[in-house]
Amino acid sequence: MKTAIQNRSLNFDDTSIAFAHQSDSKLRKTYLIFALMNQNWVVKIGTFFIKLAIKLGLPVKLLISNTIFSQFCGGESIADCQKTINSLAKSKVGTILDFSVEGEDNENAFDATTSEILKTIDKAAGQPQQIPFSVFKVSGIGSVDLLEKVQEHPEDLTTEEKSAFERVQNRVDKLCGYAASLNVRIFIDAEESWIQDVIDEMSYHMMQKYNTAGKTIVYNTFQLYRWESLEHLADACALARKESYRVGAKLVRGAYIEKERRRAAELEYKDPIHASKKDTDADFNKAVHFSVDNLDVLSICLGTHNEESSLLCADLMTQHNISKSDERIWFAQLLGMSDNISYNLANAGYNVAKYVPYGPVEAVMPYLFRRAEENTSIAGQSSREFLLIKKEKQRRRGC
Repeated sequence: MKTAIQNRSLNFDDTSIAFAHQSDSKLRKTYLIFALMNQNWVVKIGTFFIKLAIKLGLPVKLLISNTIFSQFCGGESIADCQKTINSLAKSKVGTILDFSVEGEDNENAFDATTSEILKTIDKAAGQPQQIPFSVFKVSGIGSVDLLEKVQEHPEDLTTEEKSAFERVQNRVDKLCGYAASLNVRIFIDAEESWIQDVIDEMSYHMMQKYNTAGKTIVYNTFQLYRWESLEHLADACALARKESYRVGAKLVRGAYIEKERRRAAELEYKDPIHASKKDTDADFNKAVHFSVDNLDVLSICLGTHNEESSLLCADLMTQHNISKSDERIWFAQLLGMSDNISYNLANAGYNVAKYVPYGPVEAVMPYLFRRAEENTSIAGQSSREFLLIKKEKQRRRGC
């Protein structure tokens, strides 16, 4: 399904808008970071030595804080993120505070993470124009092993495991219910396919409970690199229309392709991921078409760094006479990436937000390693970022 791109108010090559928020010194620093990340061997060697340095307790925190951490994270705490929140708001870009601590796997950690996410909801309620969404991952408030067993072998759950899963469900309900009480929209992030079904089930239950009276509070995430996701989106909308509630859908391509393919091969089941990126792109764009056609029951956020898909959605909004500021349609990108998309969309009047990860430097390192590795694995991504920054540096020198 193709739609000619006719929107003339958007130009993602306009670097004067994309980097207007960066001083010359900040732009030079960003240029250096992406120049290094553009070299696959630098990323691999750098990642290895940083992991080694952290393991040995060497004093590398300051170096990390002033480079990759400052590029992709808002700070170590919610309070630290205020400077980033203010900077984004000046360009009419919202903030999604994302507590990105990973690796903890015990009840105390799950409760602590729940408490931290509640604080992000409070922060969003206090600054609704600047912070349009909150977000959490179910794996941050519950055991992955438990979620996998609930999905694949629910009949084998022990009494203790049933109690543990009930606590997970209660945490999810606590977060969504608190968000609803403060009128804060909240994303439930997508995860690996072997725990996603149980996450979907909880998400739909939360939508039925809280997405009523015309409000969309809870958003589930649909990974369109999974060949089942488009059908799941349609089914979710059909059920919501029948039972009179709204669906919140964050549309993404997907983030676990290597893990998904490896596990499918090892356990000899059908690969849940599309065979090609072309198929993924096609399904993502079909999901955009479907969403714009079903806004009576659906609110969406396009979580994408893809220029074509972003332009497609903007063009469809024009064709359907949908206001650029319609609260049922948002765009989102990661902090430190695809500023050409985020800032040009916001400048044109669309609803845009940046994911702003935060947390102690050492605890956020797994997230940062993924950012570096993904930038080298996404076809042309680092080169695209690097070339745009280079273009802006040259433009400023010519001014």
